[in-house]
Amino acid sequence: MNHTAPPLAGIRVLDLTTVLLGPYAAQMLGDQGADVIKIEAPEGDGTRTTGPAREPGMASAFIGANRNKRSVVLDLKQGAAREAFLHLVDGADVLICSIRAAKLAALGLDPARLRERNPRLIVVTIQGFGTDGPYAGRPAYDDIVQGLCGLASLGGGADGAPRYLPTVIADKTCALFATQAVLAALVARATTGAGSHVDVPMLECMVSFTLVEHLYGAQFSPPLGEPGYSRLLTKWRKPYATLDGHVCVVPYNDLHWRRFFEETGRHDLLRDPRFADMAARTRNIDALYAELAACIALRTSGEWLEVCERLDIPAAPLRGLADLQSDPHLVATGFFRTVEDARMGELVMTAPPLRFADAPSPAVRVPPRLGQHTRQVLREAGLDASAVDRLIGLGAAVQA
Repeated sequence: MNHTAPPLAGIRVLDLTTVLLGPYAAQMLGDQGADVIKIEAPEGDGTRTTGPAREPGMASAFIGANRNKRSVVLDLKQGAAREAFLHLVDGADVLICSIRAAKLAALGLDPARLRERNPRLIVVTIQGFGTDGPYAGRPAYDDIVQGLCGLASLGGGADGAPRYLPTVIADKTCALFATQAVLAALVARATTGAGSHVDVPMLECMVSFTLVEHLYGAQFSPPLGEPGYSRLLTKWRKPYATLDGHVCVVPYNDLHWRRFFEETGRHDLLRDPRFADMAARTRNIDALYAELAACIALRTSGEWLEVCERLDIPAAPLRGLADLQSDPHLVATGFFRTVEDARMGELVMTAPPLRFADAPSPAVRVPPRLGQHTRQVLREAGLDASAVDRLIGLGAAVQA
């Protein structure tokens, strides 16, 4: 089969972001063939020192969100570095930026000026909040947004206390919104020839994300009930204890429940009007899932997995983080890749999950060292060797 190029081949992305949200969004673009240039301050992205590391500046948190990129170090506090950055803007298709608007404007790098210089440029700014509300300009991290968007209140434990989900769900979800913004703007540019500025406000994105199912009764005016989808909020919605562990089982439609009740000999539940159809089950979800848990507790995990496969009821074993690299499906699909690095040795990395039938399998390249590509990229932008040497001599740029 003749393969085409990766879908984003030929697209150059400037990644002027730090921590996780922006870097993860830019990494996804790099996974699909974009040339992603990570612009870093001389001290580097803070995640370069977050987590275990075999080499200074190459910690696990940085490796997780910065593969398939090149690194350029520019001290944008210096005018010479800002001028060099504008040369990079001239040849870029996309700029993803997480610097707050006021700080960006103070540097003279506000989106309007950049688009005036390069009318085809797509600028995607990532901020905590929309610019026309009372929260505009405030700093925001994942924990803050989880609390504001309602997720922390939904994630309460057995004691009822609110708590954050044990993953940076706001950062990673908003990264998906950011990549969607880039791709939509690229499609629009293909039609109009003009770039655009798209703002990605974290709070608004996460409230949209949370309320897809949880607006619920408040979807109507006047309300037909409280916000919150009851099936997801019951304390019984969890991996169920078996005789030898836990298993994840989700009978969902009428056929699933009929087969489950027949298998367990609970014909009384088949006739129970509380569980007669989807609407009734939703109203009585606590009682239904309590019965489900009681039934599952009577057999082993292996028995339930066999039963559910036979009855075509969705089920799966419960995995821990340490189990994922040996999961038979992920092994068979080659999801985990071992990449050899001359200085760090073997690194385990996840593969890009999207697959394009007529494009080659995306590359997985080790994240760049701080300033590894400064000289190379600035030369590509049109600066001659002496100009690059001058920048480095001033400390406005750093070459690893």
